[in-house]
Amino acid sequence: MQTFSDIIKSRAQPVEKKGRFKVQKVDEDKRLVFGWANVSVDVGGNEVVDLQEDMIDPETLEAAAYKFAELYRDGGEMHERTGTAVMVESVVLTEEKQAAMGLAAGTLPVGWWIGFRVTDDDVWEKVKSGEYSMFSIGGTAIREEVEDDDGAVAE
Repeated sequence: MQTFSDIIKSRAQPVEKKGRFKVQKVDEDKRLVFGWANVSVDVGGNEVVDLQEDMIDPETLEAAAYKFAELYRDGGEMHERTGTAVMVESVVLTEEKQAAMGLAAGTLPVGWWIGFRVTDDDVWEKVKSGEYSMFSIGGTAIREEVEDDDGAVAE
């Protein structure tokens, strides 16, 4: 199985793809950083394809987010080093939760919003400088073929 780091290292040129979620808020005084860990469905109702050409359905994303919050909460650096941050905020904004909050459909994407307090000085400097400008979730899964709207099969 390839790791995220293996995939990134194997690319000669960076490729801009859908599914890159920039850090949305930084509180420098408190060393907090917030943004989307992953989005399953955008505000237009379209499924989102991430950097690895994967889609995560809302139910799977929600289950993974709950397991992470329950068992881990540890932030790492580039999928190589752990213990650089701790999760302080986590919410999976499903359509049902958004409706319960009184938010109109299509206001926010269906996704996992997170916040971390960065505890490592070197990582914090990279966040502040913009070198680390997005979140990346790690995980393992079994790839399943899906059909697009035209009936073509993709992996």
